[in-house]
Amino acid sequence: MRRADRLFRIVDELRGGRRTTARLLAERLEVSERTIYRDIADLQGSGVPVEGEAGYGYVMAEGYHLPPLMFTEAEITALVAGARLIRAWGGAEMAAGAEDALRKISAVLPAPVRARAEAVAVHSVAPEMTPELAMRLDRIERAVQARQRLEFAYADGAGAATERVVRPLGLWFWGKVWTLVAWCELRGDFRVFRLDRIDGMAEAGPFREERGQSLSEFFSSGRYRRS
Repeated sequence: MRRADRLFRIVDELRGGRRTTARLLAERLEVSERTIYRDIADLQGSGVPVEGEAGYGYVMAEGYHLPPLMFTEAEITALVAGARLIRAWGGAEMAAGAEDALRKISAVLPAPVRARAEAVAVHSVAPEMTPELAMRLDRIERAVQARQRLEFAYADGAGAATERVVRPLGLWFWGKVWTLVAWCELRGDFRVFRLDRIDGMAEAGPFREERGQSLSEFFSSGRYRRS
């Protein structure tokens, strides 16, 4: 870990009134306590209001805030790579949002950090993401947020079609396939639907989250059942 990244991590660990010992900081950052003492002294010397002493612990003075958009190299790589993946594999609105986010981040980063972000060599191409599928993804995401029931025709792996009314709970991405996790009113149970097998989707009225039908309960059930 670069020293600049380590100093940033120390400041982040000490914010919010959390008193932390040098020993705990050393364990989290995988360095010696001596290194932490030296870093704390350097932070204090540069005007960062770190309070405390060896053996007692350190805390950040109330009201101190980090300058905006201070990122480590790993964080920059993750942000840029994630935005590029969504730009390629997300819905139309998601892709536009990712593009705007990259532009805003680049506009406020210091020049050396901006150059590092632009040098991230992670890219993605998604020929499977047709405009129709991208629009469907955005529409389902909005329905999840609005708790809006959806009605559509669905073809299973064998091609058999059924009409479904579902309560959309979340979206999963499986490398090249998007799926919808939902409570299916036809089956009276959780189901997972491939978005590329959905046809004729329409809104079917709002729903309220009911016991036994939430996304967290789907996760905790340990069940994975295709429709």
